[in-house]
Amino acid sequence: RLPEHQRTSESPLSWFRGLYLPPALHPLNKTFVKSDEWQDIDGTQEKRRAFLQDFCRKYNSRKKLQTHLVHLVSRIYVEDRHKVLYCEVPKAGCSNWKRVLMVLSGLAASTNNISHDDVHYGKHLRKLDSYDLKGIYTRLNMYTKFIFVRDPVERLVSAFRDKFEHPNSYYHPVFGKAIIKKYRHNADEEALKSGSGVKFKEFIQYLLDSHRPVGMDIHWEQVSKLCYPCLINYDFIGKFETLEEDANYFLQLVGAPANLKFPKFKDRHSSDERTSTEVVRQYLKELSKEERQLTYDFYYLDYLMFNYTSP
Repeated sequence: RLPEHQRTSESPLSWFRGLYLPPALHPLNKTFVKSDEWQDIDGTQEKRRAFLQDFCRKYNSRKKLQTHLVHLVSRIYVEDRHKVLYCEVPKAGCSNWKRVLMVLSGLAASTNNISHDDVHYGKHLRKLDSYDLKGIYTRLNMYTKFIFVRDPVERLVSAFRDKFEHPNSYYHPVFGKAIIKKYRHNADEEALKSGSGVKFKEFIQYLLDSHRPVGMDIHWEQVSKLCYPCLINYDFIGKFETLEEDANYFLQLVGAPANLKFPKFKDRHSSDERTSTEVVRQYLKELSKEERQLTYDFYYLDYLMFNYTSP
């Protein structure tokens, strides 16, 4: 059931109304899987797909699609050799997935030699919205579509630590300055000038503000609005919590070279402790009970869609 304050305002499910259901689930092509060791992961995968399909069936209707197709696929990367489409979810292994796509497409020999800047700013990979409508439809219907997700609040904390607790020439001046100006009383001149030192509580105030001083960002946008899982029928749903095994099973499914394994290394800030459940708990202590509830409500759909337990 929705919290009381959401029942009296707009339901977070309401934006799904008026959208088509995706076609029925298609079985994964397991031709390339040569070993029985993946049976447990395969069983988990089928349960995830069925769970999401059931969720979408409950909360969708068959009215006219109101969102433009090009917008729906704007976060999806294309790899034509192995016929795969990857919807990017930041802070859920996306940097290493882009490295893998570059190797699959022949743009690099190994994931080990691809820098962070090459991954994110090199423009080596093509997005689905760069094709004409026929190209988009063909790939959506014929290619294997996959997504990797993460516990929503854990992903949020990971994004905050990455963008605001380390020097950053974009997020501090663009987001940091605006956040400090609006949410920090008696902010000193240096903080207002640099945008550095945003506190987690201030960041959450920005996130929950319906009149944000700056817009949303893909690093903390809901997966439901990045990848549209009830409109695009993803064939494979991986989770960050089981990243390595899910990823390597998927690579077998699509016939990747036998020597290509999903990278284990941390993309940036490798000396930092990984954002774990315990780390998240420490950050949530900075919030009031109401702020914690509202943060969960903000990611309500993501929790439901991907069967995560509420914090």
